[in-house]
Amino acid sequence: MDVIDVSWGDPHEGGVKPLTFVRQVLAACMYPELVESDKLPVDVKQRAQSLLSACDGGSVGSYTPTGGISYILCSVSNFISRRDGGVPSSPENIFMTSGSQRSLMLVLKLLVHNQASLPTGVLTAVPASSFFIMMLQSLGAAVVPYYLDEEQGWAIEVEELRRALQASKGVCNTVALYVINPGNPTGHVQSRKCIEKVIRFAAEERLFLMVDEVYQESVFGEGSEFVSYKKVLSEMGPPLSHTVELASFHSASKGFMGECGLRGGYVELVNLDPAVMRYAYTLFSTDICAPVTGQLALELMANPPRPGDPSYPVYAQETQSIRAMLVHNMNWVPEFLNNIPGISCQPMMGGAFVFPGCIYPKQPLRRPRWWGCSLTCGTVNSY
Repeated sequence: MDVIDVSWGDPHEGGVKPLTFVRQVLAACMYPELVESDKLPVDVKQRAQSLLSACDGGSVGSYTPTGGISYILCSVSNFISRRDGGVPSSPENIFMTSGSQRSLMLVLKLLVHNQASLPTGVLTAVPASSFFIMMLQSLGAAVVPYYLDEEQGWAIEVEELRRALQASKGVCNTVALYVINPGNPTGHVQSRKCIEKVIRFAAEERLFLMVDEVYQESVFGEGSEFVSYKKVLSEMGPPLSHTVELASFHSASKGFMGECGLRGGYVELVNLDPAVMRYAYTLFSTDICAPVTGQLALELMANPPRPGDPSYPVYAQETQSIRAMLVHNMNWVPEFLNNIPGISCQPMMGGAFVFPGCIYPKQPLRRPRWWGCSLTCGTVNSY
């Protein structure tokens, strides 16, 4: 058995093949002469022409507006609205960046106040992505840990959030709550009821919600479904739907596309004060623009082939194959780990990771019961 390092959640590194439609459109955008050839499907050539027309000078080598190409921002906005059952989304509230991690960093810069007497604190799940913790530390912010409930499938408990927030009093000024749904590295998927409780907690404590939703396509557990925080917030109605401040992050790096190297991500900002939005635009302008190839990838993620399109049969076959592989591994990996003496593993509902626990029967168990190791569903018999 080969062990493959996919700890960064990079599907292509692990052997997943790129989607044909995505690479065909990208190829035609990079080398426009392909649009005139008869070797590409009609819808591929039409999409490439539309994307090139949206680029200044008709070239992917041109700079774009700071927030992203207007045509692509509209595609992403329409994708969000369709995903959320018609909840309005405005392109003016969306910024495209070189990956969702860059979006996270820039939003943190909006929140972190280095001149204050106390450091800025961010409620952060344990376990969580090590990269996010490193970002907080690099900005001089404080990690305020809250522990996910392993026995309840790594659920977020509001009582634990309150405990963590209370413990931070006098140590730091906690201004934000960071949540990951579907979970990384725990593989959990939050229920609508759980999301409602978290939103109410954020409203009561006047916390900014940072919601990492990059694995939203990767939900496979029976009875589980992805529901965005923005959708739930909207359906909760006023005053919450008009007052809770929220940043939602997504990326072309995860899900079925897995185009990590193209560096395409976005953040949608919800309910921010207009003055703060103006400052956000200034802050995001420091990057000039996101890589054009990453922006193209986001458009293709947001607007894939549909039934009736020439490219749809191949696209459907490829995505169904990836899904079948992930479902197989999602079921197989926890079962395999739970058969190892001294190892326990919660069922995987979504995302790309499982987080096994190591049990020490001769010593009293103390929180946390997990150890610093994560396995992805793709590491065993997948790629």
